[in-house]
Amino acid sequence: MENMYFSEVEGKKYGLKPMNCLSHMLIYKSALRSYRDLPIRYFELGTVHRHEKSGVLHGLSRVREFTQDDAHILCTPEQLHQEISDIIDFVIDVMGVFGFDFEVELSTRPKKSIGDDLDWERATSALRSALDSCNFSYEINEGEGAFYGPKIDFKLKDCLQRSWQCATIQCDFVLPERFDLTYIGDDGEKHRPVMLHRVILGSIERFLAVLTEHYAGAFPAWLAPVQTIIMTISDQQNEFARSVYSRLVENDIRTELDLRNESLNLKIREAQIQKIPYMLVIGKKEMDSKGVSPRLRSGENLGFIKVENFIDKIKITCNAPHLNKRVHPGN
Repeated sequence: MENMYFSEVEGKKYGLKPMNCLSHMLIYKSALRSYRDLPIRYFELGTVHRHEKSGVLHGLSRVREFTQDDAHILCTPEQLHQEISDIIDFVIDVMGVFGFDFEVELSTRPKKSIGDDLDWERATSALRSALDSCNFSYEINEGEGAFYGPKIDFKLKDCLQRSWQCATIQCDFVLPERFDLTYIGDDGEKHRPVMLHRVILGSIERFLAVLTEHYAGAFPAWLAPVQTIIMTISDQQNEFARSVYSRLVENDIRTELDLRNESLNLKIREAQIQKIPYMLVIGKKEMDSKGVSPRLRSGENLGFIKVENFIDKIKITCNAPHLNKRVHPGN
């Protein structure tokens, strides 16, 4: 409540949404559920609002309005281990795509919390069991869990070896009790589901800040907002440059066109400052031979290459095996 934004309209008090889990519980509760329906997984790329004090705001890494790749999984206690393990695998795969190393922490019950000791012990044991079965090394972070349940935190390391908490898995026996969530078991009786709160990227704003720091703005070609920029030596090559631009766009390559009446050195220098992966130089030779001369932002010149061959090359680069790389804590 203390971190919420409130407003009053026509005598009614409204609050801006501080989290996504409440609406997901109400959706679950809108119908009678059976054990055959579980697990039920709700996902929302949801924007939330937190009234943070100005002194703790920090660029994109801590803001008052942010968007989370938020999911809530409602399952039986017997399904809990598999669901947690699947989320851990999901985190490993996603962090491998972006090339992040990470550390893992198991955060336990804080002083300000709700729920009884038995529920907290069951939740903590479920998280610990899943981590142990994955052969993860992890630290115990005493008293840093959410107020409704313990959690696994995945802390990313950027290029300066600084840690940032992004992905998290929270195990919650308490809120399903508070909201009276039930399902009909195979014995015909009502039972209480368990709720897992999870984000993979976490706050999208924070993740983008960490990602930008990690690559120092020099994103790999598959991730770069602009993958190539086409630049001509003189106006005589402009028409051919436009045709190359069209071919790249048709192949879903993010590209820009620099036809300014400026020196080639200036165009290259500005593209390097923007950290664009490929600069495609077109002069008379390239135009006559229907090709381009790619130059990397590092300054390396790749030499003449046919336009279609370059398209094939960048497609291979952007669909490289690193997209399937799996990482492990502490790597």
